[in-house]
Amino acid sequence: MSGVMLSSGIALWFLLGSLISWQARRRSGSGLSDYFLANRAVGGFVSALTYSATTYSAFMMVGLVGLTYRTGVAALGFEFTYLIFTVLLLVLFAPRYWAAGRAFDLVSPTELLSFRYGSRKVGFAAACLCLVMLIPYASVQLMGVGYLLETLSGGAIPFVAGSGAAALIAVTFCLAGMRSVAWTDSLQALVMLVASLLLTAFVVTHFFPDGFILAVSENPDLLKVNWSLPMYLGLTLPWAFFAVTNPQVVQRLYTPENPRSLRNMILGFSGFGLIYTLICGLLGFSVAIINPGLDNADRAMPVLLSQVPVALGLVVTVSIMAAAVSTLNSVVLTLSSMFGRDVARPLSPGMSEEGELHIGRLMIPVVAVACFLFAQFRFDLIVVLSAMASGGLLMQLPAVLGAFFWRRGTAWGALSSLVIGGAVVAGLSLAGLKPMGQWPALWGLAVSSVTFVVVSLLTSPPENCSRFFDGMKGEMEGHF
Repeated sequence: MSGVMLSSGIALWFLLGSLISWQARRRSGSGLSDYFLANRAVGGFVSALTYSATTYSAFMMVGLVGLTYRTGVAALGFEFTYLIFTVLLLVLFAPRYWAAGRAFDLVSPTELLSFRYGSRKVGFAAACLCLVMLIPYASVQLMGVGYLLETLSGGAIPFVAGSGAAALIAVTFCLAGMRSVAWTDSLQALVMLVASLLLTAFVVTHFFPDGFILAVSENPDLLKVNWSLPMYLGLTLPWAFFAVTNPQVVQRLYTPENPRSLRNMILGFSGFGLIYTLICGLLGFSVAIINPGLDNADRAMPVLLSQVPVALGLVVTVSIMAAAVSTLNSVVLTLSSMFGRDVARPLSPGMSEEGELHIGRLMIPVVAVACFLFAQFRFDLIVVLSAMASGGLLMQLPAVLGAFFWRRGTAWGALSSLVIGGAVVAGLSLAGLKPMGQWPALWGLAVSSVTFVVVSLLTSPPENCSRFFDGMKGEMEGHF
């Protein structure tokens, strides 16, 4: 596929997205809540699509396809574990986040921790943890685009240009605020789903005329569970709790306009996730049969697209870039809101809402540039890098669970669990250590959980604890 053709397809998609973003900006107000939460008035259909597009990124069509290519059916077990846990966690936590956000006018996910534990230090620590861990995760989106465009164009679009274009598009959509991100996410989610269905239909009919199931059965290695238990836990555990530890998806629980929209978001995401996961697994199996022996599993999808009709390859390429951008702009917008609300504001208590909003907007290109620079390191295997970043975010889990379900949890317990757990994960990861064969995320969660409980029992709970639970309960009554 020529570089000119790829560039033209991307340009058309960008122009359509820019038009949608412009229309969204025209309908936006000037307040902080309107900019970062679309005034808490997003409908169920758009909520489902933006949640799906934020969650399912280049990780799926590049990363999961590559992981399935390399490890077979075990990769599907990994991804279905994530999907099942996410749906269950949404049923349990989404109403609580929605109610707390409305009751106390919360903007960022980590602000909830500050309010519940009565200390801005908790939100500050959680925000810093997210800023450090989400930069690698967001950079994965740019890596996926860079690999894809470089391979399909035969080098005409180099890695740095492809990843740079994706970062620039994300910033463009992001600067108009959450309403723009949600609307463009909806377009991108639909493009992702339709393109992946078209690609699957072509691959199955063209490459497997005697039947896909027969072809897989003739390659039994793909059906062997070849993951060790430590590997499964190390990769799966962070993703299992993605829905409550990754702020870019948690923030979306504040935005539905009413409980019905929230329910439709959960139902829509569940259906989208099931279909998209099955498609990516099938494509991974397909490339493993058609093109075995690739040195870099992350290039499995680009190699497949080089073997399909040009028009179809172009549509799928744009869909993968859309998936990457939809996740990246959500991460960038959320991190920017967290920096203003949970980092800058505690450091400057007298800051006005206008000042906080100004800082949040300034952080959008800063975060995007940081993601772009990190992507240029081109670390191997996108899935592993994503899981390692999520492993650090997992250290929020004890504080999040305690916020909603344990009144005895204290600010010092939450703060110490975040700092000590994050240090354990970072230290083990940087040193490449897996004590007793277990991955850093598992050790970090164990240490973080014990620290949270022990320190909470040794310190006093916040005075406003009852206010948090009573306010949340009041919003939930009659709705859930």
